[in-house]
Amino acid sequence: MSDFFGRVTEDQDPFKKLASYIPGFKGYIERQNRRAADKILRDTVARRFEELYKRLSALQADLISQGGLEYVDDLEKASLKIRTFADKIRNATYGYSGLFDAVKINEEELAKIYAFDAAFFEIADQLNNALDTVEATLGTPEGLPAVIRNLVTLARQAVTTYEQRYEIFNGSK
Repeated sequence: MSDFFGRVTEDQDPFKKLASYIPGFKGYIERQNRRAADKILRDTVARRFEELYKRLSALQADLISQGGLEYVDDLEKASLKIRTFADKIRNATYGYSGLFDAVKINEEELAKIYAFDAAFFEIADQLNNALDTVEATLGTPEGLPAVIRNLVTLARQAVTTYEQRYEIFNGSK
């Protein structure tokens, strides 16, 4: 997250730099910078999961062409979860509320949100590895059901992690 925050603060316009000298305004600017950094993070996570979704769609097509129609529904479960997650995270409330927002996020809650955000990247890596395994197993149908179950479980984990992250906002009202 610090890379995203640094990227935003480096790109500050001269007005924001000047306004940062006004007492009390610096904290507001910092909150706004955190919101901008959080949006960059959300977009990055969403793009990563959209790439996984596209890869899974290609694997579904490969499976169909190899005659594995009986496994397509199971792969579709994972595909829908991944797509749902990407859509939810892209449209998620930013992790740090502005001055007049209805939902206020304190520093402790923000740290929890960032921990969930880090988990999203870890889940994406696990999903990518699971897709590697599905791809390698396409020619050997005896192991395919277990590999697909693992993929579905990981996809569910992404959605569950998002829902737990969202609970932070519900508790903040």
